[in-house]
Formats: sequence, C-alpha cells, structure tokens
Amino acid sequence: MLNFLPAPLIALLSFSLYALNTIFWLIPILVFSLLKALIPIAISQKLFSYLLDLMASNWVAVNTFNQKLFTQMKLQVTGLEGVNKKDWYLVLANHQSWVDIVVLQRALHGKIPFLKFFLKKELIYVPILGLAWWALDFPFMRRYSQSFLKKNPHLRGKDLETTRKACGKFKHKPVSVMSFIEGTRFTQAKHDNQKSPFKYLLKPKAGGIAFVLDAMGEHLTTLVDITIYYPDDIPNFVDFLSGRIKQVHIEVHTQAIDGQLSGDYLNDRTHKIAFQKWLTQFWAEKDARLDKMLTNAKQGDGNIKE
Repeated sequence: MLNFLPAPLIALLSFSLYALNTIFWLIPILVFSLLKALIPIAISQKLFSYLLDLMASNWVAVNTFNQKLFTQMKLQVTGLEGVNKKDWYLVLANHQSWVDIVVLQRALHGKIPFLKFFLKKELIYVPILGLAWWALDFPFMRRYSQSFLKKNPHLRGKDLETTRKACGKFKHKPVSVMSFIEGTRFTQAKHDNQKSPFKYLLKPKAGGIAFVLDAMGEHLTTLVDITIYYPDDIPNFVDFLSGRIKQVHIEVHTQAIDGQLSGDYLNDRTHKIAFQKWLTQFWAEKDARLDKMLTNAKQGDGNIKE
C-alpha cells in the first residue's frame, strides 16, 4: 500500500511500527507472566498460558499487517493442508537469515499453535524481545561442546535437563516447538569451514531435537518440515525493513513422528547412531528440495501467492 515510498523511509516507518507493536504487547505479556508465576494453580496456569499465546498471536498479526502495509513481499506457501491448532508439532527449518523468523510467523499464523523457538541463551539479553521471549516460555538453551564437557564432566547431561525442564511447560496445551537445527544462519564461509556435505545447508545438530523428542515423545506426533528459499538471494533484516524482499518460497512437508526417534540419545549409543543416520537422510532430502526450488525459480515455475 505504501511501498511507493523511498526505501529508507519505509525502513524507518516499518521499524517504528514493529517497535510500537512489540512494546504495546510486551506490557500485558509481562504482567500476565508474573501472575502466572505467582498463582501456581493448574487451571490458572493453563488459562494464563492461553492468554499469553493469544497476545503473542495478536502481536504476529499486527506485524503481518505492517509487512503488507509497507512492502510487496509475497509468500508462496505449499503443503499446509491437514495441519491445525489443536495438535502438538515439532517444526524444523533451514536457517539463512533473521528474516526467517518473521516469515515463518506470518506463514504459519493461525494454521498451527504459536511457535516456540529454541533460542541461544545469549538472546535473552536482546532489548525488549529478550523479555518477551522469556515471558512467553521460549526455551533458552546453553549447548556445551564435547571439548568443554571433557574439561567439565560434571555438566554432562545438563543440556538435556534444561531441555526437559523447558519442554515440561509445553505439555498442558498444544504448541509448535520450533528449531533451526543448523544452530546458526547459513553463510558460504560457515559452509566451507564445516566442510558440509550438503550443497545449500550446514550440518544439522542432532542433540537438541533428540532431547526434545525424548522429553515430549508422548505429545509430539507430527513433524512439520519447512524449507525456506529466497529467490532474490538471502536477505538481511535491513532488506526486510526496506521492502526489498519481493518473494519468499516456503515448502512444507508433514510426517508422523516415528516412535523409534525417541530414546536415550545421551547414553544409548545404538539409538544415537540410528538417530543421526535418520537426521542425515532427512537433511539430504531438504538439500535436494532446495536445489529443486532453485531450478524452478530460474525457470519461472509456480505462481506467487499469499
């Protein structure tokens, strides 16, 4: 609607609306999260959780309006048939940009339960948003490297304990547990440094989602596999704010979660090897999907739609 304005002005106005919308919803979110903590009664805890997710959903709705007001970004989304807001989902996606988060929120808003992202512990210090994520029970994770654990063996299993504690909050109402299992945004430099066997992806990290499946195996029944592709090259957040992103392709595949994916990843070596084998194949299929999306985009295949 207002995309005719100069890009710097669009960025300023759009950012201002995002900030105002975030502050507007952050206040009641913090108030209700405090009440939730102070009133440890099961029925009130459940009620506050629904109210908090409703507020967060409204925050996403206004953000989506903001995008449509200032930009021409169109989403081509396929594969969302059959999902609903009454089930528990494990959502996995490739990660290329901070834009992935707002794009996923827009594409999935109203289709599945509100997304709860697994976040690096350091992100709790992000101004305003860190508080909002904490109030909404987003899990903040601290992952330990093998070299660190060798020097500090007393911390082995601590990440699993943290995951279980975080997931315990998700068992009382439907939720979409979201993870970017590459652990970081894709860049060619990171890809080359890792010597990744995939063409468009970094190596996936198995531990986090293995712990989630172990902690919530009886609830998570469906895996939502999301592949994000930017035909006009991977954008940064300034590109997003300025309205320079014209289209995004999102391909969704759902599959039942095999009970064999749940197990003691930390101590059962047989299960660990089998899980890593499954994840490698799963990621190889996503890599092939990205290759196909790139080919189709070059050929001008597919209609862009909301």
